[in-house]
Amino acid sequence: MNLQGRQLSLRINGNDILKNVDININEGELVGLIGPNGAGKTSLLKLLVNLQTATSGQVLLNNEILETIDRKQIAQTLGYLEQSAQTHWPLQVRRVVELGRLPYQSPWQKLSAADVDTVDQAMAQAEVSHLSERIVSTLSGGERLRVLMARLFATQPNIILADEPIASLDPYHQLHTMELLRDHCDQQGSAVIVMHDLNMAARFCDRLVLLNHGEVAAEGNIEDVLTEDILAAVYGFKAKLLHDEELGLTVIPQARNSVTTTL
Repeated sequence: MNLQGRQLSLRINGNDILKNVDININEGELVGLIGPNGAGKTSLLKLLVNLQTATSGQVLLNNEILETIDRKQIAQTLGYLEQSAQTHWPLQVRRVVELGRLPYQSPWQKLSAADVDTVDQAMAQAEVSHLSERIVSTLSGGERLRVLMARLFATQPNIILADEPIASLDPYHQLHTMELLRDHCDQQGSAVIVMHDLNMAARFCDRLVLLNHGEVAAEGNIEDVLTEDILAAVYGFKAKLLHDEELGLTVIPQARNSVTTTL
């Protein structure tokens, strides 16, 4: 599976949100989408999953224009987790996770034994089985996010697009979520994830795409993107970079720039 964005631009109310962005997500890759607040990361993710229409440019799934592909096929292939995802109905946790099987069902069709097994596995993966009978609206923000991750895994998508999937989680569950996404990619899946934690991105991602003011400011492997010069120019802070054989690159912000720089 391959997902491509070609020369994607998005203009809203006279404001350029994205400008000629190219992005490519290949099978087996975990791609980190990083950048300052307002850089266009969420907007790009929505274009890639067909939740928003680009002003210009195209999104291709396996070299087919995404807008021409059957919606059911898209729902089976692309799994999307929105930022600060909410649940608007007082459903039991298990029922929320079961909704992940909808792209495979006909109207009013009951879950098959295979569907039930898939739901059980997804809940176990996300470590929410013990919450099965809880009403989702009574959960904490972190618990709710993990339930929605379980729903995502219940869909069994080839490509996962997640907007800040670890932002509201404690350190244990941040690591667990990143390990699940890494494992998904290691098993011939792929994912593109919006992240603000540069150290988690450096540790788990194969490649980074750095957005700034709606444009790709840098793209490539971890060491090529997370440099002192790029961090200073895009994020506006001086950083110390540490390299460890086991943990890889660690970014330590030291001070904000006294003068704004540009790439």
